[in-house]
Amino acid sequence: MSGTSLDGIDAALIVSDGTTVSETGIARTTPYDESFRARLRATLGKSDAPADVERDLTEAHGRAVRALLAAANLTPADIDVVGFHGHTVLHRPREGLTRQIGDGALLARMIGIDVVNDFRTADVKSGGEGAPFVPLYHAALAAPLTPPLAILNLGGVANLTWIGEQGRLMAFDTGPGNALIDDWCASRAGMPFDESGRLARAGRIDEAVLARMLDHPFFDRPAPKSLDRLEFGLDHVAELSPADGAATLAAFTAASVARGTALFPAPARRFLVTGGGRHNATLMEMLAQRLAAPVAPVESVGWDGDALEAQAFAFLAVRSLRGLPLSLPETTGCARPTSGGILHRRP
Repeated sequence: MSGTSLDGIDAALIVSDGTTVSETGIARTTPYDESFRARLRATLGKSDAPADVERDLTEAHGRAVRALLAAANLTPADIDVVGFHGHTVLHRPREGLTRQIGDGALLARMIGIDVVNDFRTADVKSGGEGAPFVPLYHAALAAPLTPPLAILNLGGVANLTWIGEQGRLMAFDTGPGNALIDDWCASRAGMPFDESGRLARAGRIDEAVLARMLDHPFFDRPAPKSLDRLEFGLDHVAELSPADGAATLAAFTAASVARGTALFPAPARRFLVTGGGRHNATLMEMLAQRLAAPVAPVESVGWDGDALEAQAFAFLAVRSLRGLPLSLPETTGCARPTSGGILHRRP
């Protein structure tokens, strides 16, 4: 998984039949170097990417797979399929557009393993938002837990999965997750992200700016709904100090999550948080203040929040092989339960 935070590649191992998860293995994160991160960032918002960027992205994924297998003392012959999400460069589902770069055929040749990619296109063609795409994996992991509960993914964009009685699901993007905070820190503080939320903790929330940021039509749309990483910008906080801007942007993420919970069919008993944002202690405190139920990282129930999204696309690759739905009307707004993905056979 190469996520909207642009931090690197997460690779993870699971054993699954596409319905349940019988085992989770080790996981590794391979950070992008600054040069490639800048090249990848330059592709955002465009319908395509330069061929060299797509090739280099794919080759980086190949190296990540090989490193993971070496660390697990496994060979390509031990792996049935790789789920290759690629990197989202454009996401405008209301225009019928979603684009993830990454060459599945090249990756299959590089690693000698069957590869499934292009997970989202079929959903968008079926009238769906093409995101969020991890709720079915959330539901598989959460089967032993008491509903209703919510799983909050704090990636570049934030999204919620609500899981109710008898596996009932609802999912939607809530607003920015880490993307605006990361962009702010890079442009105003000379650091890639707000480590542990220290910069935000030193600042003051500008409530007037926060109110203007929340006055955005996205928040009034019904679920399911999804966002492009570039939907929101930094114009509203441009005049704030680095610390006040970080505090206000963290509050924006927390407030938009809290606002999203009004869409739930029933209140969640608790919130389990995954994604890089759970490492931001200030953001986690803001969420605890705004949400009407306990908030804890997914590690509290034995999951790995750094690996969960990569695990999810392995799970979805198995579902794709078996023709099972990858998305539901309740999670993306597609017309009917929709499978998808393209299989690339190893040489």
